[in-house]
Amino acid sequence: MLKSFWSQFDPSAFVVIFLTLVLFLSALFMKGFTQEVLLEAGVFLVSVKLIMLSYRNSISAKRTDERLARIQSMLQALEDRASRSET
Repeated sequence: MLKSFWSQFDPSAFVVIFLTLVLFLSALFMKGFTQEVLLEAGVFLVSVKLIMLSYRNSISAKRTDERLARIQSMLQALEDRASRSET
């Protein structure tokens, strides 16, 4: 499951994930555990949410492609059957 999760992302998404994590951790250590950490955590959570939405959209697109391929193959089979009956 974890391998299929990471296979949905392109290399630029990995760069964004890595940079977001590095910047969050560096802000955490530079500012310490103050009230500003809540702001940084909020920004980090928004980034995580965007990553999760990207993953869900890629899964949805893959399912849609599979369904369209099945519909196309069914239509092709109907066309083949119709052309055979005409002859």
